[in-house]
Amino acid sequence: MTWTEILAPIKNSEYFKNLWQKVKEEYETSQCFPPSKQIFRALELTPFDEVKVVILGQDPYHNDFQANGLCFSVSEKVTIPPSLRNIFTELENDLGIKRTEKELDDWAEQGVLLLNSTLTVRAHEANSHQKLDWEKFTDFIIKEISDKKENVIFVLWGSFAQKKSILINESKHLILKAVHPSPLSSYRGFFGSKPFSKINNFLKDKNKEIIEW
Repeated sequence: MTWTEILAPIKNSEYFKNLWQKVKEEYETSQCFPPSKQIFRALELTPFDEVKVVILGQDPYHNDFQANGLCFSVSEKVTIPPSLRNIFTELENDLGIKRTEKELDDWAEQGVLLLNSTLTVRAHEANSHQKLDWEKFTDFIIKEISDKKENVIFVLWGSFAQKKSILINESKHLILKAVHPSPLSSYRGFFGSKPFSKINNFLKDKNKEIIEW
């Protein structure tokens, strides 16, 4: 199946038409991120049939040139944000991989859906588009993946992401939970959680190709 088929019911709904109208108005009247052509980039880079892993974020980075449509990923021309730095630290501790590329397109192209719960944000105002109710749309995506696929790994970092576990059928999928990789919480259980090796071990067990992190 394709995202077009999966999303047809919700995209044809009054809810989504209203949401999209509000999003367009925001982009016309304020500076918003990511660039409008990149709002659905997570879905464009990771086709539905290829989703192996879902990493959930909250909303896009809100400073200039950061957001590129993938959660935790930033443009190469900006300084690495603290959460992404901590993710890379854990990657090195877990698998010995020293990653420097801040754009995570290669993860997305291997089946890692990097999905924010809210897909847009007003510049320099964190969570400013949460009120637009993007979550109804992204919750639909999570539930469709859970219902229509098997053996997907859902990575839920932090209490916000972990609330989404109610949308996921744990008998069909693997859920990995840890505190958020932000500097405020990373030392309370993110470091040492070894998500990358756990993901690849699960994929191996299911005879799927591992992720080249």
